[in-house]
Amino acid sequence: MPQNTSTPDGTAGGAARGDRPVRAGQTRRHALGDFLRSARARVAPEMVGLPPGVRRRTPGLRREEVAQLCGISVTWYTWIEQGRGVTVSPGVWARLAAVLRLARAERHYLFDLAECADPDHGDESPGPRLRDLADCVRRFDAPAYFLDRCWNMLASNRALLDLFGGWPKCDDRPNLLRYIFLDRAARSLVVDWERRARRVVAEFRADAGPHVDEPEVREVLDGLLAASPLFARWWTRQTVVAREGGVREFNHPARGLLTYRQMTFRLATRPDCKLVVLVPER
Repeated sequence: MPQNTSTPDGTAGGAARGDRPVRAGQTRRHALGDFLRSARARVAPEMVGLPPGVRRRTPGLRREEVAQLCGISVTWYTWIEQGRGVTVSPGVWARLAAVLRLARAERHYLFDLAECADPDHGDESPGPRLRDLADCVRRFDAPAYFLDRCWNMLASNRALLDLFGGWPKCDDRPNLLRYIFLDRAARSLVVDWERRARRVVAEFRADAGPHVDEPEVREVLDGLLAASPLFARWWTRQTVVAREGGVREFNHPARGLLTYRQMTFRLATRPDCKLVVLVPER
């Protein structure tokens, strides 16, 4: 069972008020509570074998129902959602993930916020089309780039520059999210821009949500929240998805419609960074 480690003012026991590690912990706990409330609202009672009941003032499960299904007290679960400093076992987090029907990216986000190892992490599949990827890397004809946790573009190749019309070379501080939401060129280049833009917000939350207390992440996030109403609206929805592969289409001004299959790889030496390769569809 979890144990309460909070003081009456909500700070962790024994830590000085205003201490940065304490504030960082509070940020994570409150983000975790917001995420759990959002996930709980998406689960209908009948999805977990409960009767629909009557007079539900809000959608989804009630706190007491989640607590019952997870085998913990309502008080403990309420404290978790309130962002109090409680210690929760990996097994409880795993049961919460199951009850709330969390997808893989959402589950990873939950355990990242909880700063806890997932006991049922499983093995990651390397994904399809690795032979195509190897061929493209050898020929250097596939757009490729590196992103850090803030989605700053650390490096890219010539094929990427050609696809994006010279960006990011023309930007002193290239950031893929700022390009997508603040650069007019992105809306004409990216096919079905609104759907893709909505998804990248959820992907960014999976990457950076547990680290919003870090100055670099906060700078990017605050700038986008202030400059893009669409980003701000989608950010509040608490949606989390993994940056996975799939078809990506672009309306290139000179070459017309271009279709790629995106493949993303985490760097073993820099887990906060990833390599993204757009493999041309044959």
